[in-house]
Amino acid sequence: MMLDLNTIWFLLVGVLIVGYAILDGFDLGAGVISLFLRDPREKRLCMKAIAPVWDGNEVWLLTAGGALFAAFPPVYAAVFSGFYIAFVLLLVALIFRAVSLEFYGKVDSVRWHYAWGWAFGLGSLVAAILFGVAFGNILRGLPIDSKGEFTGTFLGLLNPYALSVGVLGLAMFIMHGGAYLALKTDGELRERMHSWAMGGWAALAVLYIPVTFFTLTTSPFLFEKLSRNMLFYLALIPLLVSIPCVPAALTGRRYGRAFVASAATIASMIAMAGISLYPMLVPSRLYPSFSLTIYNASSTPLTLKVMFIIAAVGVPVMLVYTAYVYRVFRGIVRHSDEGY
Repeated sequence: MMLDLNTIWFLLVGVLIVGYAILDGFDLGAGVISLFLRDPREKRLCMKAIAPVWDGNEVWLLTAGGALFAAFPPVYAAVFSGFYIAFVLLLVALIFRAVSLEFYGKVDSVRWHYAWGWAFGLGSLVAAILFGVAFGNILRGLPIDSKGEFTGTFLGLLNPYALSVGVLGLAMFIMHGGAYLALKTDGELRERMHSWAMGGWAALAVLYIPVTFFTLTTSPFLFEKLSRNMLFYLALIPLLVSIPCVPAALTGRRYGRAFVASAATIASMIAMAGISLYPMLVPSRLYPSFSLTIYNASSTPLTLKVMFIIAAVGVPVMLVYTAYVYRVFRGIVRHSDEGY
């Protein structure tokens, strides 16, 4: 891997995607888990747990999209045109999820709470699955022609491999969300969140190996150079360490460690996928030479340089602010009339 501006922006976009998956991942997982909570008070606690941070977490997704648009515009064009219907559905799901968080506690009505509670849960569920399906289609490769244009259909995106990655991603988010909620709650609800986190981990552990073999048969090009790539093994080691650490930490009731191990699992999985793709950003299923890479789909060197200077200033500020917000709102959430 040659560390030029193109590679640096490949890494920066990857960091933003990892940051989003870790931070908004537990938001989505919390929303999915809330679908199965009968008590409205418990649903409200799930919302309170993510209330101070959920909108800041989604900034990582917007920043990743903006960075992709500026650094690799042909990739942005191909992906957003190909995933147009999926992204509209995703946008609707995120809107309903955001509105439900704001509206849930505004009216003291059982029907009102029931409707917005379902909007919160279903919005989280649809978003979690769609993110995994989109990621699976990138790993599988898209029907990109010689002009860098998407030539497929929406139904073509709902292929068995992409759906399997979507289910794997859902299990990952449930594990992550359960670990976060176990960290933020107490009593009987914490015990149930403990069970959800453990169940999500078990589903992830069971699905990971078959989905990996499915990847090998669907996209063998991802594995062609890995045996000689030390970076792949550097990403694999944290994954092999973090995956068993999740149930070990949960069993020991060390929920902070469980959450960190869950985050490390997510980061390692995405890092391994990115290393497998490099230098491709969007593989072409029609012909390998049609693939969009960090070189044939990048902006001008001057654009990448100016953007890098801006990112060198902006990203640390975003990291400091994010850390500050999480520090201020640390601790267990409890029932009160204030907030969500």
